[in-house]
Amino acid sequence: MTKVVTTPDELRAARAELTGKVALVPTMGALHDGHMTLVRRAREIADHVIVSIFVNPLQFGPGEDFERYPRDLEADLATLAGAADLVFAPEVADMYPVLPPRVSVTCGEIATLFEGAIRPGHFDGVATVVTKLFTLTAPDVAIFGQKDAQQLFIIRSLVEDLNLPLTLEAVPIARADDGLALSSRNIYLSAEERKAALALSRLVRAAEAAAPNTAAVLRAVADNRADLDWDYTAVLDHRTFAQIDESFSGEALVMIAARVGGTRLLDNTIVHLRAGE
Repeated sequence: MTKVVTTPDELRAARAELTGKVALVPTMGALHDGHMTLVRRAREIADHVIVSIFVNPLQFGPGEDFERYPRDLEADLATLAGAADLVFAPEVADMYPVLPPRVSVTCGEIATLFEGAIRPGHFDGVATVVTKLFTLTAPDVAIFGQKDAQQLFIIRSLVEDLNLPLTLEAVPIARADDGLALSSRNIYLSAEERKAALALSRLVRAAEAAAPNTAAVLRAVADNRADLDWDYTAVLDHRTFAQIDESFSGEALVMIAARVGGTRLLDNTIVHLRAGE
């Protein structure tokens, strides 16, 4: 049976009753099969699964969709019934007695690039809420999706740099039958916009098809940009997040973001490259 708690004190008490390996799946709700892929993986590797549902105001900037972000706690709890042992669904005042908080986490230069350049302060907000969730749930492992690749890189850095006592596991992107990466924001898309949004997954497939030749992947990313409002397309060293050139060999991250109508969409893939092939 899934237990639901809403305050930090209730969460700590419920967490204290869990023995064995505990996995945390942080979410903002509006759950879809992409989220449930994370929950199913958590169930495979842990004795107990905690899912948090919290739309975090610190990671939304002015003019973004905090107020209209999809929320349906009743549907989310029905989806999680039997899949999670514990659900933490706090209100904003429960997570932030003082807002903005007097103490928060800052992420440095990496948080100012790509998504961070488009959404200033976003990753500081993510890192702050994730740190709070790690502290409250004391997980042995936390499960994140690969779709938010820069977020995943920053959270890995958070765990490593602060010596947090947990491991992270990344789960591959879940996609709809048409190839679109699953996202809670996909519900904003009209039928015509959804068709246009498939340009992101086509670019990803083009990069994958061009691997392992480094120069060919760079050309594929440059040449397959459809007529969308692109925020960025980048090919990065997966270990450092530095942009690569044709001399690069190793594991690379192709990371893209575009606006379709009023909706920002992300996609990415990891490719293994060898220069000169």
